[in-house]
Parts: sequence; structure tokens; C-alpha cells
Amino acid sequence: MKVNELKLRFSEQLKQTKSKQGFDALYLEYLGKKGVINRALKTLPQLSDEQRRIDGPKINALKNHIAKEISEQRRNLEEQHKNEWLDYTVPGQRIRTGHYHPTTIMINALNNFFRYYGYSIAEGPEIETDEFNFEKLNLPKDHPARDLQDTLYIREPEILLRTHSSSVETRVMSSQKPPIRVVVPGKCYRNESVNKTNGAIFYQYEGLAIDKEVNMTNLKFTLEAMAKFLYGENIETRFRCKYYPQVEPGAGLDIKCTFCKGRGCSVCKQRGWIELLGSGMVHPNALESCGINHKIYSGFAFGIGLDRIVMTKFNIADIRSLYGGVLVYK
Repeated sequence: MKVNELKLRFSEQLKQTKSKQGFDALYLEYLGKKGVINRALKTLPQLSDEQRRIDGPKINALKNHIAKEISEQRRNLEEQHKNEWLDYTVPGQRIRTGHYHPTTIMINALNNFFRYYGYSIAEGPEIETDEFNFEKLNLPKDHPARDLQDTLYIREPEILLRTHSSSVETRVMSSQKPPIRVVVPGKCYRNESVNKTNGAIFYQYEGLAIDKEVNMTNLKFTLEAMAKFLYGENIETRFRCKYYPQVEPGAGLDIKCTFCKGRGCSVCKQRGWIELLGSGMVHPNALESCGINHKIYSGFAFGIGLDRIVMTKFNIADIRSLYGGVLVYK
């Protein structure tokens, strides 16, 4: 055991230590349960009696020296801090406790985009009436399109969990006069089997614009600008004719699958395209049911499956990962 070399090494380390954490680490390295000194003491029984009588006192002396030096240096450090002036009125650094959920990140990003184009953010109740959820959207009680939405009722047939955030649009149209520009982020509910791309609880992002002489060109420009904002200037999009009772004509916006780049995969169901949203010109019946003269005003509306945008933006292949409550650390 080269005690002098250990003492020299300790002295060099002690000179470089300038913090309480450093002194604690140095103490553990030399005097801890598995430290250098204890390991040296455990080797003494293996030595001859003569060598043990020489090395034993030296190791004990080094142990006392190390303990004394660390204690003195730590005390000196504490004395220095006592003499330092501390301004307790200076604001501290805020500790970050976590991250926004991907859905919240996407809602904030879309809100910022549509605010730039003059849209307001609207909210409404998640427990809704049949009138605002269906009837004012050109979906009377006997309309077959109601079968496409497996509704969860609180009190049948009038009180339900909203199946889409379009119910907020009917509330806005019923309470405000044109011109109207609103977007509606919110949670929706349907009695659906949960799989990789669908959930019983999901988020939608609706948009509504009503004014004089609003047409499909305005709708197409808005949605293409939004797609480029989300996915970049090179994103490929396409519009397809679609049927939605609350709009006429209706159109769906697709983007080239961001997972397989159009080759076909389980996320896009081998189509190469992902349906991003449904849209169209607000049906005259929907305008009239909310007290807006369809001969003077026209408008467009769109509804985005927000979870699908989150999945494509963050490369999440299974929608259940968003709301399963399982924390994944990388």
C-alpha cells in the first residue's frame, strides 16, 4: 500500500474541489463504506505481522488526515458563503415540471395560425342537446346520417355527449351575426371500438367562416395554407368529393401519408393517403335554422380529426398511445 501516493492524490483533488457537492463526493471516494481507506484496511489481514504493524498506523493516520482536511475545507466554504450578500428579492428560476401534451401543442399551433387570419377561438359544452348537435346541422331526427355517429346519450333522446365540435358552431351562428370567423378545438365522444386509428374519446378542430360572397375558393386556399403550415411547403394534398349533411357541396382533404410516403402502410390502410378533414360550404338549411339568411350570406366549415394530425406530426403510429396514461421515457 503506497500511502504517500494516496495522500498526494487526495491533496491534488482537494485543491480542485470548490463546492459542497464536491466535498461530499470526495468524502465518499475516500472514507465511504466502499471507499479507498476501507478497501485498504481490508487488505491488512493478508499481510505479514511485520508489514501490518507498518501499514496499519499509516492508513489510520491518512484516514484521520483526510477527514480533518475535508471538514476544514467545508467549514471554510460555509464561512465564505455567510459573508456573501444575497438579494432575496431577485426572482428565482422557474423549474420546469413537465411538457405539454402533443395534442395541446397542436391546438396551440393551429390557434396561432388561424388567429393570423382573423379567427376567434370558441368553446362550448361537451354535454349537448340534440338540437345543437344534430337538428341545427341539417340532421333531423329521422335522418339516416345519424346512424354514422354512434351517439352516447345522457338522457335519451335529447341530452347527449357531443359527437362533434360542430355543435359549438351552431351555438355561435345562433347567437352572433355575420361576419363570423371562429375555430373550435375540443373533445368529442362516440361509441366506437378503439383501435390504432380510432378512439371513443377524441379531439376535433372545427372551423367556420360566414360572410357575403364566401365560396369554395376561399375554403380551398385556407385549408391548403393550413396544410403547408403544418407539414411544410412540399406537402402533397388532394381534395375529394364527400357527403356531409351539414355542408353542400362537401369535400375531404387528404395528405400524402407521412409514415410511408405514399407507398402504403397500416396507418393509411395501404392507401398512401391520410384523410385529414372534412369540409364544405355550409348548407342553406343549417344557416336558416340558426337565423342567418342564406340568400345574403354564405360560408364554409371544416372539421379536422385532430388526433390524426398529432399522429402524423409526432410520428405516433397508435392513437391509444396519446391517451393511454402510460408514460414513455427515452
